[in-house]
Amino acid sequence: MTVKTLATVGAVLVALSTLTACGNTIRGIGQDTANTVNATQSAGKKVANSVN
Repeated sequence: MTVKTLATVGAVLVALSTLTACGNTIRGIGQDTANTVNATQSAGKKVANSVN
């Protein structure tokens, strides 16, 4: 293989790993947001139940 081919393959691998990391981060943010919403709703229900 030539240097140009190796450089291209290396660049593609770096790009793919970067995109994979971004996808995992976005998925994690979505899960964190869902957990926050669930915790807030649960706290609201506890407050409502304690008032009644």
